[in-house]
Amino acid sequence: MPREAKQDILDFVNFYVILGIVRIAVLCTYVGISERTIQRWNQNGIDDKRKGAPKQVVRKLSEEERDKIYCIACSEEYKDLNAHEVCNSLLDKGIYLASESSFYRILRERKALTHRSETKEGVSRKKPDELKVTGKNQVWMWDITWIKTSVQGLYYYAYVIEDLFDRSIVGWAIYENESDEHAKELFSSIIQKEQAYPNYIHSDNGNAMKGITLVAFYYRLGIIPSFSRPRVSDDNPYIESFFKTLKYKCTYPRFFTDLDHARKWFADFIDWYNKRHMHSGLQYVTPAQKRNGEHHSIFANRNDVIEAAKRKHPERWGNRETQKYMVNHQEVLNPTRKDVA
Repeated sequence: MPREAKQDILDFVNFYVILGIVRIAVLCTYVGISERTIQRWNQNGIDDKRKGAPKQVVRKLSEEERDKIYCIACSEEYKDLNAHEVCNSLLDKGIYLASESSFYRILRERKALTHRSETKEGVSRKKPDELKVTGKNQVWMWDITWIKTSVQGLYYYAYVIEDLFDRSIVGWAIYENESDEHAKELFSSIIQKEQAYPNYIHSDNGNAMKGITLVAFYYRLGIIPSFSRPRVSDDNPYIESFFKTLKYKCTYPRFFTDLDHARKWFADFIDWYNKRHMHSGLQYVTPAQKRNGEHHSIFANRNDVIEAAKRKHPERWGNRETQKYMVNHQEVLNPTRKDVA
């Protein structure tokens, strides 16, 4: 019932009740309203306060105002601009119709919130699937990095394969160019050396990574390839972190004189990285120590040393717990959600 009709009925009933001419029950029967409704209207007002009841929102734009906003946004002057630009352009002219969010809402409701430029529309790409490992040789990650030569603009290409479980470099090679053939040769040699191959291999989207020769090699062995999104380095973070460690090493040359120089230096660096580099992501054990299972006894010894120090000087800890080195039985690449600390 319209609000105006309710008010007319209430005024009619109250008028005759005050005069005492007619009883309220007779009046309610005459107008088709119960006495309880009249009492509620007198006590709480005539607005319908039930959940879901239609309400008059004073700040709501009228249909005419919404039509005007839509027509202006789609006009010849503004058809190539987004709602932010349209709204601010109107403000510069001394015109305020609605907020930017209202512009967006109206355009969205009328299916007009589409790409409004001649440039190519951006493509939203799905994040790679989460990969979990509980042991070595289950997931390998690989990438290619450029390394400088003595000739300006000329580079060698370092192919590096890393195991997700223990961050060890299981294979590497340096060539003069990028090629899926080179990558296939490297993977073949590593699989023979390890006498095992992974369930998944994760890489970027380069031509060498998606070459038909390499992909056919994967499928022949039943290996599932996984790829990062274009230009998203965070999808392959561990191999990118390795490259930073590589190029920030104090002994990293300004350039390599030839392939033999590059390969010899890399061999020494990989030996140091796997066997002597205390990896922060592994709680400061080396990749080789985790790969061989030595980290269990190392962590237990560290925990014993800290507990002994607390027993000797308990006042330094007070009620605080000692630091615990916990064995991580699972490593994850591209987790679906970040754990809340």
